Amino acid sequence: MYTKKILPLKNVLQWTRGHVFLFLALATVPVFLYDVVGFKWLHVPWLPLSVVGTAVAFIVGFKNNASYDRLWDARKIWGGIVNASRSFTVMVKDFVVNNQLTAEQLSEIHRELVHRHVAWLTALRYQLRTTRPWENKRASEGSQRFRGMTIRILESEVPIDQAIAGYISPEESREVFSKGNQASQLLGIQSKRLRELREQESLGVFEHVEIERTIAELYALQGKSERIKNFPYPRQFATLNYIFVWLFILLLPYGVMEEFEKVGDHIIADHGSAAEGYAIMHSMWLFFATHFVWFSIPFSAIVSWVFFALEIAGEHSENPFEGGPNDVPITDLCRSIEIDIRQLIDDVDIPDKLSWDSDVVL
Repeated sequence: MYTKKILPLKNVLQWTRGHVFLFLALATVPVFLYDVVGFKWLHVPWLPLSVVGTAVAFIVGFKNNASYDRLWDARKIWGGIVNASRSFTVMVKDFVVNNQLTAEQLSEIHRELVHRHVAWLTALRYQLRTTRPWENKRASEGSQRFRGMTIRILESEVPIDQAIAGYISPEESREVFSKGNQASQLLGIQSKRLRELREQESLGVFEHVEIERTIAELYALQGKSERIKNFPYPRQFATLNYIFVWLFILLLPYGVMEEFEKVGDHIIADHGSAAEGYAIMHSMWLFFATHFVWFSIPFSAIVSWVFFALEIAGEHSENPFEGGPNDVPITDLCRSIEIDIRQLIDDVDIPDKLSWDSDVVL
């Protein structure tokens, strides 16, 4: 889904608000044991913990780069589908000609080929929206609500046979749904129909070869989309990344407590005598410096939130066709392609663009 503005901080915090409270709680427990109960031994040396944090930062960055590459690759593939769809339609309109046919008959042939292409787009997006065992964002609350708008996934609301029924004949529909890969079958039927038009001399040899090249390009783009859909980000990297991030988050409060206590000791040593003439102020200042270790709680929560936010940003970019709010909006792209190519052949009953007001259709 495309957004017109930078995602506000309040939306980011709302997206992760449950974990923010968890980070505060995880940081409060060791500080309470350290400062109130008196377990002064309860800390981790900061140096080895900083080494772990550096390693985790590298791992998180590697995952985010790989996830973004998958997302950007998916967007480029669908940019290619947009271009190939327009090229196919223009070639159908200009190459499929026959002086023995009336303008209405030619228009009907153009309409048949273009509608079958729309059926291919529909079948492909339904296949890409099919859930896989490693995908998990579609059912999450954060994916159902985004920036105050309801996320709708049409592929979950309308059956595929109903979505395709208006673009192909019942005979073709039965043939397509008798096979496993409906999108591939539709391209096969399209190629067969082009060969029939060549035999009927409605399509020249050179023109037939050019359109078939476009069919081959559409097959290649479909295969690239299926590659991203069917091969996840390697689970060994994703799992280890998740474990390392949470290991660092759990250890972080124990590593910063002693450092903050040292800061409090420096405050007492350097500035504690400044307010000795004022008993109340001196007592407040001494109390503040003595318990400065409690400031490690918000610091730990902020650092933990940064690492966690980077982790889930990469996780939510791994599967760009799943249907999350930041995935490639293939439903919207398919509708835009349909409008463009049907207008090119002066078709009627062209659907409107999808609404972006209160409900977001991906």
